[in-house]
Amino acid sequence: MSEAHAVRVERAREAKPNGWWGIALFVATDATLFGTLIGSYFYLRFHAVEWPPAGVPKPHLTLPLVLTGILVLTSLPVSFALSSARRSRVGRAQAALLLALLVQAGYLGMQLHLYLHDLHVFSPRDTAYASIYFTLLGAHHFHVAVGLLLELWLLATLLGGLTNYRLIALRVTALYWYFVAAVGVAVVFTQIYPSL
Repeated sequence: MSEAHAVRVERAREAKPNGWWGIALFVATDATLFGTLIGSYFYLRFHAVEWPPAGVPKPHLTLPLVLTGILVLTSLPVSFALSSARRSRVGRAQAALLLALLVQAGYLGMQLHLYLHDLHVFSPRDTAYASIYFTLLGAHHFHVAVGLLLELWLLATLLGGLTNYRLIALRVTALYWYFVAAVGVAVVFTQIYPSL
């Protein structure tokens, strides 16, 4: 084997898998989506006389902040699941992933409860504030639901043991959850902005 061939083989080993590049591109486009939504929120805010408009209650501070803190903390068991899988400890990876899934499902359930409550108080059709508020939160909740489905799929596939493909899938899912947690912070601070 020539030296040039050996260098090419070594570089191929260091290259990121296609799944990683796929999720990186997805995260980049989704970051653009959320950047646009948050930018629209503040554009509308700075062109409005009153924000939120009369008749719409100001958002609560405590519960959204606590829930977002919990969502961010679920990055820890996801990270632990990835590191456990890298060390071929499938049982630990599954347990950590299940813990993250349960907490994240509780987060989504509580957020959906709050979302539906707000829909009974004011409608997205009423004002620009309500429209962007529900769109921003709805987009975030949708991304959390997608992440839960990814974790369910991973848990099911890990029952068959650990393969390189499943390790890459776990790595990709972890990257997705880190992004969802970061977006959750941006969304909640945008959501509670009128109350600050």
